[in-house]
Amino acid sequence: MQSWRDTLAVYLDRRILAVLVLGFSSGLPAPLIFGNLSIWLRDVGVSRTDIGLFALVATPYAINFLWAPLIDRMKLPWLTKRFGRRRGWILLTQAVLLGAVLVMSRTDPATDLFVVAMAALFVSTASATQDIVIDAYRIDVLDPQSYGAGSAAAIWGWHLGGTLVGGAGGLYLAQAYGWNVAYLILAFAVLIGMVAVLMSREPQARPSAETVAAEREAVQAIRRLPFLKGGLAEAAAWVYGAAVAPFLDFMKRRGWVLILLFIFIFKLGDALLGRMSGVFYREMGFGLTEIADVSKVYGMAANAAGVVLGGLLVARLGLMRSLFAAGFAAAVTNLTYSWLAVAGKDMTVFTLAVVSDNFTGGLVTVAFVAYLSSLCNVAYTATQYALLASLGNLARIWFSASAGYMVDSLDGNWSLFFMMTAIIALAGLPLLWIIMKLFPDKPSQARPAPAE
Repeated sequence: MQSWRDTLAVYLDRRILAVLVLGFSSGLPAPLIFGNLSIWLRDVGVSRTDIGLFALVATPYAINFLWAPLIDRMKLPWLTKRFGRRRGWILLTQAVLLGAVLVMSRTDPATDLFVVAMAALFVSTASATQDIVIDAYRIDVLDPQSYGAGSAAAIWGWHLGGTLVGGAGGLYLAQAYGWNVAYLILAFAVLIGMVAVLMSREPQARPSAETVAAEREAVQAIRRLPFLKGGLAEAAAWVYGAAVAPFLDFMKRRGWVLILLFIFIFKLGDALLGRMSGVFYREMGFGLTEIADVSKVYGMAANAAGVVLGGLLVARLGLMRSLFAAGFAAAVTNLTYSWLAVAGKDMTVFTLAVVSDNFTGGLVTVAFVAYLSSLCNVAYTATQYALLASLGNLARIWFSASAGYMVDSLDGNWSLFFMMTAIIALAGLPLLWIIMKLFPDKPSQARPAPAE
């Protein structure tokens, strides 16, 4: 077993730094369509049920696997040749994201909620596409032994962008200048990610010989089909390699059905809590600055500690045991919000609830992202990771849309609502235990080549 010094040394890798900054770019748009947007909508009098339904604008995060094959295989004019396959796509999506946030900064939820919803959908689509490429870049540029540290760096960067700058910074800006100006300023923060791409290197991932041979054999069989000739046969072969082979490759994995079911249900409890947390804070009487200080700044510090510790635990204990322990801890800390609901506007309880929830959230997210990364074959990184992440997002996004309705159905009983989220958060652990017993960790079948 490696020493703690060796375990910590992985964070000094320059590839980890690149992953950190790209994580910032990935996290920045999140509060613009989730937490901060919920507060903005509530401030102008939108109902809890309607705010809950706004979770549906994040659907692109759940279905981005549909266009992930294009990102794995399609070359972009000029951008791919100049910057490479991954970096070229990242730059394109960031340019689109910049424009999308600018559009959102011109909307007014008080007069036209539909326009706000469409603008938010535009942001989520651009952001979800960016995430496909950034996740693929992270997996391609790192070796499997660094996935835990890479996941930690990506999540820490995500919180720098999403929690500190987009979240807390957005609230401070909204308090001082109004919501529209806040969104306008944050739109230009996208440029930080673009600079990071320009300063990073294109990964040189190499699929295994077995994967290459299997795909070549299937493509040759397609070309021999009598009803496919010329360009039609080439198009069918391309579609097979881009959209069919990644799924067939994943289905060769033992226990793949149980794995997909676990991914689908694992973080449902956290999704319900996260969707309504901003609304809950406001109804408890906390101001925007207080929310920014506690839920964004203190919360981010706690999450950063959890992320770093989570990366170390994955390296020391292994993926599955770390994931199980972190999942249990995250479910239990949901109960601290029930305590806050009973205590009322109590800054001590508020801080304790947010800090404990964010700390365990950091633990569980590192292990979960590293687990998803370990399931991918580098020949189909973007497609397979997008499929797995989308599956988890689909459950969380669609299920979290009912969060506002649940609170209304409970007559605003927030304490009972958070107890229910804790129970739901435990639902995936029995399935994870079965997977651990029946299908223990296996080495990745395809490993990235070292970065130059």
